[in-house]
Amino acid sequence: MTRLSLTVNGEAVSVDTEPRVSLADFLRDRLALKGTHLGCEHGACGACTVLLDGVPVRSCITLAASCEGAAVTTVEGFEDDAVVARLRAAFTEEHALQCGYCTPGMLATARDIVMRHTTPDIAAIRHELAGCICRCTGYRGIVRAVARVIAERAPVGAAPDGDCGPDAESP
Repeated sequence: MTRLSLTVNGEAVSVDTEPRVSLADFLRDRLALKGTHLGCEHGACGACTVLLDGVPVRSCITLAASCEGAAVTTVEGFEDDAVVARLRAAFTEEHALQCGYCTPGMLATARDIVMRHTTPDIAAIRHELAGCICRCTGYRGIVRAVARVIAERAPVGAAPDGDCGPDAESP
């Protein structure tokens, strides 16, 4: 056992864990954060995607021990995130959700795309979503939702800190 200290969803955590435990298993089993879904467990499907120091990573192939001192954000940590609130609303409006299994990883990836892009380039969005497998939707609604949020952010000059402009509190 080794002591792992990190920040998860804004809270400091210090827990004993085995060195070989994946970040996904650590989050689900040790911290009871069940929003991180496990699909392929090989890093190919994207369902387990979380933010590690603000960057999307596949938590099923990331060792928890390698996250010492890092900040991890899971889908549960997006509760007060203005960009994710807009994404959730756009996913609903664009019928981008069906079974929901891929949604936690899709939201983490989509948030990253929205934060880095200022124009809704459909080809770029599709390329960046390629690592997230959705067996239900066909991706059209997901791509439209991400493009919509990028387009909404650009005119208000949204800052990279997640602020979506003056009405950031409303989804």
